Amino acid sequence: MKQGTTLFLKIAVILIGIPVLALCIFLVPEIGNFAAELYPDIAYLKYLVFIDLYATAIPFYFALYQAFKLLSYIDNNKAFSELSVRALKNIKYCAITFSSLYAVGMPLFFLIADKDDAPGIIVIGLVMIFASIVIAVFAAVLQRLLKEAIDIKSENDLIV
Repeated sequence: MKQGTTLFLKIAVILIGIPVLALCIFLVPEIGNFAAELYPDIAYLKYLVFIDLYATAIPFYFALYQAFKLLSYIDNNKAFSELSVRALKNIKYCAITFSSLYAVGMPLFFLIADKDDAPGIIVIGLVMIFASIVIAVFAAVLQRLLKEAIDIKSENDLIV
Protein backbone atom coordinates (compact mmCIF):
# COMPACT_ATOMS: atom_id res chain seq x y z
CA MET A 1 0.00 0.00 0.00
CA LYS A 2 1.30 3.40 -0.86
CA GLN A 3 2.29 5.65 1.98
CA GLY A 4 0.15 8.47 0.57
CA THR A 5 -3.02 6.53 1.33
CA THR A 6 -2.04 5.88 4.92
CA LEU A 7 -0.84 9.47 5.25
CA PHE A 8 -4.31 10.61 4.22
CA LEU A 9 -5.86 8.29 6.80
CA LYS A 10 -3.46 9.48 9.50
CA ILE A 11 -4.42 13.08 8.76
CA ALA A 12 -8.10 12.06 8.87
CA VAL A 13 -7.56 10.45 12.31
CA ILE A 14 -5.97 13.66 13.58
CA LEU A 15 -8.75 15.78 12.06
CA ILE A 16 -11.35 13.60 13.77
CA GLY A 17 -9.70 14.21 17.14
CA ILE A 18 -9.50 18.00 16.89
CA PRO A 19 -13.27 18.76 16.85
CA VAL A 20 -13.89 16.33 19.70
CA LEU A 21 -11.21 18.09 21.72
CA ALA A 22 -12.90 21.42 20.98
CA LEU A 23 -16.24 19.94 22.10
CA CYS A 24 -14.64 18.71 25.31
CA ILE A 25 -13.16 22.12 26.02
CA PHE A 26 -16.09 24.34 25.06
CA LEU A 27 -19.34 22.37 24.90
CA VAL A 28 -19.11 19.93 27.82
CA PRO A 29 -18.86 22.70 30.47
CA GLU A 30 -21.86 24.39 28.86
CA ILE A 31 -23.88 21.18 28.99
CA GLY A 32 -22.93 20.65 32.64
CA ASN A 33 -23.86 24.21 33.56
CA PHE A 34 -27.12 23.88 31.64
CA ALA A 35 -27.97 20.70 33.56
CA ALA A 36 -27.23 22.51 36.83
CA GLU A 37 -29.54 25.37 35.79
CA LEU A 38 -32.35 22.97 34.93
CA TYR A 39 -32.07 21.12 38.24
CA PRO A 40 -30.78 23.57 40.85
CA ASP A 41 -31.86 21.24 43.66
CA ILE A 42 -29.61 18.47 42.27
CA ALA A 43 -26.31 20.34 42.14
CA TYR A 44 -24.18 17.23 41.69
CA LEU A 45 -25.89 16.51 38.34
CA LYS A 46 -23.42 18.90 36.73
CA TYR A 47 -20.50 16.78 37.89
CA LEU A 48 -22.15 13.56 36.78
CA VAL A 49 -22.50 15.04 33.29
CA PHE A 50 -18.83 16.08 33.38
CA ILE A 51 -17.72 12.63 34.51
CA ASP A 52 -19.77 10.85 31.87
CA LEU A 53 -18.82 13.01 28.92
CA TYR A 54 -15.14 13.35 29.80
CA ALA A 55 -14.93 9.62 30.56
CA THR A 56 -16.16 8.86 27.04
CA ALA A 57 -13.37 10.98 25.61
CA ILE A 58 -10.72 8.69 27.11
CA PRO A 59 -11.61 5.52 25.13
CA PHE A 60 -12.30 7.67 22.06
CA TYR A 61 -8.79 9.11 22.02
CA PHE A 62 -7.23 5.76 22.91
CA ALA A 63 -9.04 4.22 19.91
CA LEU A 64 -7.76 7.03 17.69
CA TYR A 65 -4.24 6.35 18.97
CA GLN A 66 -4.66 2.65 18.21
CA ALA A 67 -5.90 3.46 14.70
CA PHE A 68 -2.86 5.68 14.19
CA LYS A 69 -0.60 2.84 15.36
CA LEU A 70 -2.38 0.43 13.02
CA LEU A 71 -1.72 2.75 10.10
CA SER A 72 1.93 2.94 11.14
CA TYR A 73 2.11 -0.86 11.13
CA ILE A 74 0.70 -0.84 7.60
CA ASP A 75 3.37 1.69 6.57
CA ASN A 76 6.11 -0.52 8.03
CA ASN A 77 4.78 -3.66 6.25
CA LYS A 78 3.68 -5.15 9.59
CA ALA A 79 -0.01 -5.22 8.71
CA PHE A 80 -0.19 -9.00 9.10
CA SER A 81 1.25 -9.20 12.59
CA GLU A 82 0.08 -9.76 16.12
CA LEU A 83 0.59 -6.03 16.73
CA SER A 84 -2.19 -5.24 14.26
CA VAL A 85 -4.46 -7.82 15.83
CA ARG A 86 -3.80 -6.29 19.25
CA ALA A 87 -4.55 -2.79 17.94
CA LEU A 88 -7.87 -3.95 16.49
CA LYS A 89 -8.67 -5.71 19.77
CA ASN A 90 -8.00 -2.47 21.67
CA ILE A 91 -10.19 -0.52 19.24
CA LYS A 92 -12.97 -3.04 19.81
CA TYR A 93 -12.71 -2.70 23.60
CA CYS A 94 -12.62 1.09 23.35
CA ALA A 95 -15.81 1.10 21.27
CA ILE A 96 -17.53 -1.19 23.77
CA THR A 97 -16.42 1.04 26.64
CA PHE A 98 -17.56 4.15 24.77
CA SER A 99 -21.04 2.74 24.14
CA SER A 100 -21.29 1.48 27.73
CA LEU A 101 -20.43 4.89 29.15
CA TYR A 102 -23.01 6.55 26.93
CA ALA A 103 -25.60 3.94 27.92
CA VAL A 104 -24.86 4.64 31.60
CA GLY A 105 -25.21 8.37 30.93
CA MET A 106 -28.53 8.10 29.08
CA PRO A 107 -30.61 8.69 32.23
CA LEU A 108 -28.77 11.99 32.71
CA PHE A 109 -29.50 12.99 29.14
CA PHE A 110 -33.11 11.90 29.60
CA LEU A 111 -33.44 14.22 32.60
CA ILE A 112 -32.04 17.13 30.60
CA ALA A 113 -34.20 16.35 27.56
CA ASP A 114 -37.32 15.93 29.67
CA LYS A 115 -36.90 19.22 31.51
CA ASP A 116 -35.87 21.17 28.40
CA ASP A 117 -38.40 19.39 26.13
CA ALA A 118 -35.67 18.46 23.66
CA PRO A 119 -36.04 14.82 22.59
CA GLY A 120 -33.20 15.21 20.09
CA ILE A 121 -30.69 14.77 22.90
CA ILE A 122 -31.90 11.20 23.43
CA VAL A 123 -31.65 10.48 19.70
CA ILE A 124 -28.10 11.82 19.59
CA GLY A 125 -27.16 9.62 22.54
CA LEU A 126 -28.70 6.56 20.90
CA VAL A 127 -26.87 7.29 17.64
CA MET A 128 -23.57 7.50 19.55
CA ILE A 129 -24.28 4.16 21.24
CA PHE A 130 -25.29 2.48 17.99
CA ALA A 131 -22.33 3.88 16.02
CA SER A 132 -19.82 2.69 18.59
CA ILE A 133 -21.41 -0.77 18.67
CA VAL A 134 -21.10 -0.94 14.88
CA ILE A 135 -17.43 0.05 15.16
CA ALA A 136 -16.88 -2.62 17.82
CA VAL A 137 -18.44 -5.32 15.65
CA PHE A 138 -16.48 -4.18 12.60
CA ALA A 139 -13.22 -4.20 14.56
CA ALA A 140 -14.03 -7.68 15.92
CA VAL A 141 -14.65 -9.00 12.40
CA LEU A 142 -11.43 -7.43 11.10
CA GLN A 143 -9.53 -8.78 14.09
CA ARG A 144 -10.77 -12.30 13.44
CA LEU A 145 -10.04 -12.11 9.70
CA LEU A 146 -6.56 -10.77 10.34
CA LYS A 147 -5.88 -13.47 12.90
CA GLU A 148 -6.96 -16.15 10.43
CA ALA A 149 -4.81 -14.60 7.70
CA ILE A 150 -1.80 -14.59 10.03
CA ASP A 151 -2.44 -18.24 10.92
CA ILE A 152 -2.67 -19.20 7.22
CA LYS A 153 0.49 -17.21 6.46
CA SER A 154 2.45 -18.89 9.27
CA GLU A 155 1.14 -22.29 8.16
CA ASN A 156 2.28 -21.61 4.59
CA ASP A 157 5.69 -20.44 5.84
CA LEU A 158 6.13 -23.78 7.60
CA ILE A 159 5.19 -25.76 4.47
CA VAL A 160 7.69 -24.05 2.19
